[in-house]
Amino acid sequence: MDLISNINHHQNQGLTMTNLPEDRTGEEIRDAIKIDGEAVRGHLDELVRSTVEETLNQMLDAEADQICKAKRYERSPDRVDSRAGSYSRKLQTKAGEVSLKVPQLRSLPLETQIIERYKRRESSVEEALVEMYLAGVSVRRVEDITEALWGTRVSSSTVSELNQKIYERIDVWRNRPLEGEHPYVMLDGIWLKRSWGGEVKNIAVLVAVGVRSDGHREILSVAEGTKEDSESWRTFLRHLKERGLQGVRLITSDKCLGLVEALGEFFPEAAWQRCIVHFYRNVLKDVPRSKSRDVAAMLKAVHAQEDRTAATEKAEQVAEKLASLRLGNAAKCFRAGVQETLAYMNFPREHWTRLRSNNMLERIMKEIRRRTRVVGAFPDGQSALMLVAARLRHIAGTHWGTRRYLDMDRLHEPEEREDHGA
Repeated sequence: MDLISNINHHQNQGLTMTNLPEDRTGEEIRDAIKIDGEAVRGHLDELVRSTVEETLNQMLDAEADQICKAKRYERSPDRVDSRAGSYSRKLQTKAGEVSLKVPQLRSLPLETQIIERYKRRESSVEEALVEMYLAGVSVRRVEDITEALWGTRVSSSTVSELNQKIYERIDVWRNRPLEGEHPYVMLDGIWLKRSWGGEVKNIAVLVAVGVRSDGHREILSVAEGTKEDSESWRTFLRHLKERGLQGVRLITSDKCLGLVEALGEFFPEAAWQRCIVHFYRNVLKDVPRSKSRDVAAMLKAVHAQEDRTAATEKAEQVAEKLASLRLGNAAKCFRAGVQETLAYMNFPREHWTRLRSNNMLERIMKEIRRRTRVVGAFPDGQSALMLVAARLRHIAGTHWGTRRYLDMDRLHEPEEREDHGA
């Protein structure tokens, strides 16, 4: 029976027609015809599946004949091998699960392209599942997606097992050697939740981003920290140093506990820039809401000056103004930290707006928070780290990492002038 006849046969199985008198009208005849749509679809699905199964098995036989250089039972002087039975294999296809009878040969291996092609497909599907999970798609959502796409529901335990396959690749990326110089470095941390002994506790994930000498950005590292404390930052900075981070001239960060001391230990020649956005928040927390807008404008005026000398003079005026407004705590906080926010003024003016705050890294952290929110509490710190690292690796591969961020020729111009004068 050919394919068209087979389809007609299966369609007829879903159609019922009663015996009708010759004098019945057309409408009455149509009403008397009942079509079972579900039955038709079921028969067609089975027809497609069985056709795919039959076709694949025929292709396997043809490949075996080609390798043997003779058909089964054929006597030929060109024959180089013979059959040795077959083994069964289940294979998931878009048409459903099919059963294959894979031929076995007595001496030669049967490296069939049919199986290899589906192996590659299965591998890509596995990787897609892992990427979905690591990109922040919930396990339940991954299960729903696989069922919709392939008709087979992948269990949460299977997804967890697949995750282990990509962890090694992420670790290789996290620990790769850092090449060249990175004059500018930004540091920050993010707090995530993890389950620990039946309780939900916080875990810190530390991130470093750098700007290379060619002006392109690079995700330098991401690591788990017990807390954003001195020892965690020391371990993180040591890791960066051992992997080859060099040529650092300015590091921008918040004034995290122990970070500044650790920077002096590992990168003593680099200047430290306190993020002005975090600094503004620290000052404004001691300012009443009714005066916060005016005080914010005063703080921004300091960093709008043309050079560091002018900014220092303006800072003194702002401190006196805060004191006159009876904002003693805000004035004290401002005086204690304002000089820490002016280090960027010793670098090219064209770089100022991107060096004086951690906004670039803050935007990345916002994306990480969005991706990790669907997970909730992680089972352990390793899972949290892998999810964050996978998202960072994805960001690094987009235009974020391929587009030049700064014109670094500006940074080297003073050095070139000095060399020329000498």
